Amino acid sequence: MEGKMQEISSATEKEGKYLTFALGKEEYGLGIIKIREIIGIMDITAVPQTPGYVKGVINLRGKVIPILDLRVRFGMDEIEYSERTCIIVVEVSSSDENIVQVGIVVDAVSEVINIKGNDIEDPPCFGEAFEKGYIAGMAKVGDKVKILLDIDNVFHNDETILHLAQAPNG
Repeated sequence: MEGKMQEISSATEKEGKYLTFALGKEEYGLGIIKIREIIGIMDITAVPQTPGYVKGVINLRGKVIPILDLRVRFGMDEIEYSERTCIIVVEVSSSDENIVQVGIVVDAVSEVINIKGNDIEDPPCFGEAFEKGYIAGMAKVGDKVKILLDIDNVFHNDETILHLAQAPNG
């Protein structure tokens, strides 16, 4: 009985509004509370000696924001940016509990949807080699499944991103 109660409270905690976006043919969702803004693709200044998914930094109204390509971060093929490509500026918690802003490049933004707790399931187990920590849940929306991301865990141990995000802005 206790396991069932924890399952229900976990699903209720995940309930809420999500911004959905596409990476390839897959649909993902981010809790709206983590999103600062959505901007079109713009000139990105490359930063040497960063991982391949780190595209560089942008100057967003006087603030330096690191930009990463979520497709590449997730091991998908890199594609040429189109008119639908966007940057979602999100707030993530760094290892020292500071809130930093990071931009993620996605193929296209879809919509904001309200997802009920009973429509969200825990991610399936694909074995020990599969790291599912960045997946908050799987949302059943109509006849499709949207992968809900825990954006803090996507960057959890990424010191490059967190260091770039905390660079002094002068």
